[in-house]
Amino acid sequence: MTTNQQTAKRKPGTPGPFSRWLQRTMNARTSRKIHAGRDKMMSMDVLVLQTVGRRSGEPRETPLAWFPDGDNAWLVVASGGGSQHPDWHANLMAHPTQATITFAGGTPLPVTPTPLEGPTRTEAWHRITTTQPRLAKYQSKSPRQYPVIRLTPR
Repeated sequence: MTTNQQTAKRKPGTPGPFSRWLQRTMNARTSRKIHAGRDKMMSMDVLVLQTVGRRSGEPRETPLAWFPDGDNAWLVVASGGGSQHPDWHANLMAHPTQATITFAGGTPLPVTPTPLEGPTRTEAWHRITTTQPRLAKYQSKSPRQYPVIRLTPR
């Protein structure tokens, strides 16, 4: 199959083969840094989210920025992915009982994901964008509302 045929079959606004390869490569590199003890990227606190592929059943790791939500919960935002939610979000929602997170240099912690909606999401989104205004800028350019997910220990 040629690149033009692949592009023709791809939904508009979804990443192409090179973009997906680059994202996987950079995610793997960033995950290694977090596992080795690095706790910030681009001035944001980061963690590694471990999920299971919704179709493949294979383990997946995604580095994500996180925001505190009380003493024992964390918020993550599904901002990547173009015109659709990123793959990690679909994997997390398909297999929520298999999700874990790892903080810098730590061990995996099983978590329960809860998508926030309504006033709870609005309040959390305000706190997130007050801390990181760039997310509000990214959101303003997207046709979809970014999901905000609360992760709590199981």
